[in-house]
Amino acid sequence: MSSGRFLARAEVSAEPVPFGTTRWLSRPATSGARALAVVEVTLEPGQGHAFHLHPNQEEVIYVVAGEVEQWLERERRTLGAGDAVFIGKGVVHASFNTGGGPARLVAILGPCVGESGYEVVEVAHEAPWKDLR
Repeated sequence: MSSGRFLARAEVSAEPVPFGTTRWLSRPATSGARALAVVEVTLEPGQGHAFHLHPNQEEVIYVVAGEVEQWLERERRTLGAGDAVFIGKGVVHASFNTGGGPARLVAILGPCVGESGYEVVEVAHEAPWKDLR
């Protein structure tokens, strides 16, 4: 087991996703972590990660820049830089960029699940989530 590791920005490549990009800062493949999966997410204007859940992981989403419409089950709030949300295991949530420029988030999930460190179940196509937005 490693006691830690420095990760230079150049070592962590941006991966395109349908709503923007992700940069995995901590997960088994990147840092050797077993307890924390940490990802920097850029949401492009008008884009978002629609309703989903993590069955076996808690999550904190911290807004670094921009404006995000954050859903926690059926409750919706607008979050800006410096705001955060805690999401319990198995709780449905979604994040949408409602600002004019890119929104940057840091999501911290734990514990790691599998080699990717991350598990997700997409539910945006199911009721009641498909009718909320």
